[in-house]
Amino acid sequence: MAFGITRKELADWKKSVSNGEIAFLTHFWKDDRFPSVNSVTKVGCYDIEKLISWGETFDLKKEWIHYYKQYPHFDLLGDKQREILEYYNLEDQMKRFYIKKNIV
Repeated sequence: MAFGITRKELADWKKSVSNGEIAFLTHFWKDDRFPSVNSVTKVGCYDIEKLISWGETFDLKKEWIHYYKQYPHFDLLGDKQREILEYYNLEDQMKRFYIKKNIV
């Protein structure tokens, strides 16, 4: 179950994905399969080759792509989520969804 985002944020993400952009959407998320996870970041792009190439730079396998309607995307959880949000300096998403920075 997803929550913590507005309809506009979701619509903007869908538009960006449909336009072939690499788009990020983080939201609160609850799933009994992942009891320690409370958020997920969806990284989508309608251009599958572009999405695969993007994923490879972060060691994400193309088999992990979710082909949901016309919005193919990776679901990022835990350490990988934090790593990629930090890489793109998406501080607002980290703060808003309580994703702690990786302290080295």
